[in-house]
Amino acid sequence: MTTWLNMSLQDGASPIMEQLIFFHDHTLMIMLMIITTVMYMMTTLIWNKHTSRFMLEGQLIETTWTIAPAIILVFIAMPSLRLLYLMDEIHNPAMTLKAVGHQWYWSYEYSDFTKLEFDSYMIPQDENQASTFRLLDTDNRIVLPMNSPIRLVVTAADVLHSWTIPSLGVKTDATPGRLNQTSFSINHPGILYGQCSEICGANHSFMPITIESVSANHFINWVSSLSE
Repeated sequence: MTTWLNMSLQDGASPIMEQLIFFHDHTLMIMLMIITTVMYMMTTLIWNKHTSRFMLEGQLIETTWTIAPAIILVFIAMPSLRLLYLMDEIHNPAMTLKAVGHQWYWSYEYSDFTKLEFDSYMIPQDENQASTFRLLDTDNRIVLPMNSPIRLVVTAADVLHSWTIPSLGVKTDATPGRLNQTSFSINHPGILYGQCSEICGANHSFMPITIESVSANHFINWVSSLSE
């Protein structure tokens, strides 16, 4: 999670999110160079009292400021398209998780296991402990193995929802009567937080998402304990 006074994005917990952060910084550097050049030219024109007939018209400068933006857009578009294709790619998943949005909680089903499903509600404020985050922790966390490709299938039972984990770079709309899918891989253990990012009603901000990333052995033991 981000903390107070942090100005950047959350630390990436998946390879895709790390690539998104790199692309964000790459684009900001291009914008910084453009802003610096424009500010320099504006300042020069304001403070320089000399005039020249070449400043009124010139084929070279007109050609330059037509071609240069096109080249800059190519440097932005190519990594952007690459990321779009990577985010849409569904690799061979190690397991499948199904998330169903309700007003106002999430239901989860582990499709690869028999009768492994539960509802996930936000912990009420009067039950919060010192180790829990207000409005972000849930009574039942999603437990997933790290370093494993996960396929997420998302739908909704009533209205539009959006299953979002910022540190994973995942944001998938949950639409009634439709299945949307995405994939991700968590590259380190820990607890990841997210929230419904769709205005789905009065309590849409009170249906958080909590993922607990664990090792494969710990995940197998967790599944075994629920199956007993």
